[in-house]
Amino acid sequence: MLSPKELHERRAMRTRYNIEKKAHGRPRLSVYRSGKNIAVQIIDDAQGKTLVAASTLEEALRKKLKTGADKAAARAVGALVAERAVKAGIKEVVFDRGGYVYHGRVKELADAAREAGLSF
Repeated sequence: MLSPKELHERRAMRTRYNIEKKAHGRPRLSVYRSGKNIAVQIIDDAQGKTLVAASTLEEALRKKLKTGADKAAARAVGALVAERAVKAGIKEVVFDRGGYVYHGRVKELADAAREAGLSF
């Protein structure tokens, strides 16, 4: 029987495989969610470089948010990464939810990024 960590890694790899087939050169918006924080980065897989990133660990967000582990924090991080991406000239990405279910904080982050100008 596989451990929960191994199952998560399997789901993440399955998601990433499907994203690679459909990306067509677009950068990947990758989400990391922990019990206390949420982080997101936009990655150019062709070059292997992070183009834009945002997290609840950043000083500016930490001061505004009550906690880094709720939907409000996810919404703030999504809006911040989208704002930074638009400034960097990135408008279209593919959404990589990793091994996480598209629900709750992950969904809030995605919705906020869409509202702030990213297309996926």
